Amino acid sequence: MQLVIADTGPVNYLILIGHIDLLPRMFERVVLPVAVQTELSNSLAPPAVQRWISDFPVWLEIAQTPDVTLSTGIHKGEAAAIALAASMHADLLLIDDRRGIRVAKQQGLRVTGTLGLLDLAAERGLVDFDGAIRKLEGTSFRRPEALLQALVNKHKRTDKS
Repeated sequence: MQLVIADTGPVNYLILIGHIDLLPRMFERVVLPVAVQTELSNSLAPPAVQRWISDFPVWLEIAQTPDVTLSTGIHKGEAAAIALAASMHADLLLIDDRRGIRVAKQQGLRVTGTLGLLDLAAERGLVDFDGAIRKLEGTSFRRPEALLQALVNKHKRTDKS
């Protein structure tokens, strides 16, 4: 995949678990909307996240978003990420919020979240899935238990093969 647009959640959690480096290893271009940059810079964001975004790496692009009409129930960063992904014809949108995922899919966008990204990275041999999940459990990450269990089982089978 070439172009990925990311919402706040996946970037936040990848920073917190020490796997933000997966993004440039998996994608040719990684772009955040200005609204996501602002959310990551917020004083309520974890200090590690604030430090990272204040001196972000050269592989990360920050882009202005086309005019965004907020859909009911989604935040400004999610709306901006969806609008940017649509306008740039992104190959993938990284987003965790269920309402945001639904809106993005209604617009025909291909989406995955933090768990899906870690799954893909593990399939490519870029990360130890179980280790990443253990780190993720030490954060405020909320996830569908059924999905998590299915992925854990999948990677246990893969490890034994």
